Order: sequence, then C-alpha cells, then structure tokens
Amino acid sequence: MLNDEVMNVFYWITLLVVVLDQGTKLWVRLEMTVGQSIPLWDGFQLTYYRNSGAMGSSFEGYGRYFIIPAVLVVFWLVYMLRKGELDGKLLQLGAACFAGGAIGNAIDRAIFGWVTDFIDMGRGISNLADHALNLGILFFVLSAFVVDPWRRRRAKKSIYS
Repeated sequence: MLNDEVMNVFYWITLLVVVLDQGTKLWVRLEMTVGQSIPLWDGFQLTYYRNSGAMGSSFEGYGRYFIIPAVLVVFWLVYMLRKGELDGKLLQLGAACFAGGAIGNAIDRAIFGWVTDFIDMGRGISNLADHALNLGILFFVLSAFVVDPWRRRRAKKSIYS
C-alpha cells in the first residue's frame, strides 16, 4: 500500500494534465473554426480538427466506444498504485500522465462524441492528452528497460560486495 503523499502527487499530476488539456481544447473551440490553421513556426502549427475516432483518426465514428476502456484503465492504474505495484517515481509519473491523458480525451468523447485535436507538426493532428498518453508510455518503457535493469545490476553488485 502506498502512502498518501504518493497518491496525492499522482492525483495532482493527473488533474494538472486534465486541466491543461481541457483548457487548451476550450481555447481552440472558442477561438478557431474547424479546419483553421495558425502557423507558429516552420513545421508547427495549430490546426483545429474534430477526431471522432481513435489516435491517428482510426476507427472514425467510434470514439465513444473508447470511453469505457479509458475509465477502466484509470481505475486499474489507481488500483495498481494503491497496491504498491507501480513502485518508483518513473512508473508513478507515467501512470499519472497516462491517466490524465485518458481522462482528458474521455471527457471530450463523452461531451461531444469527438476529440478536439489541434497540435499539427505535419504528421497528424493531436492534443495535449495524446502527448500525455505517449509520455506515460515512454515513462513505463524507460522504467522497464532502463531503470529496472540498472536497479537489478546494482542490487546484484551490492550482494557480492
């Protein structure tokens, strides 16, 4: 069982991701028209797009079906954290980013039936929630393939020292 401080940090980071995601999406919906682009610098612009599917516009029209898996994943992450299964700051940060991203996109899907995308770097259009999901996955991968092996090697060395 994790202490309250760890859970509070998880909830605060998750909330921060959701607030930033929803705030930027609200700004886009209020200030831009669908299809409008605002160039910021070479290779990066804001383009308002409504994605009624999943990442990369796959499964167009079926976005609402991703609400339940998003909620289930968030509950699973909270459960795993409370059990102490996600030990280490990197895993906990990854869980918070992933949960915040899942909640951010689920809110859009529940309210509108589509997700507000606007970050356009020339290879598809995304939003902050998508990037938080990717960051969460990156933290999980780094933990599994870099931090955990390093810990095991270090523990093994200390046993034989």
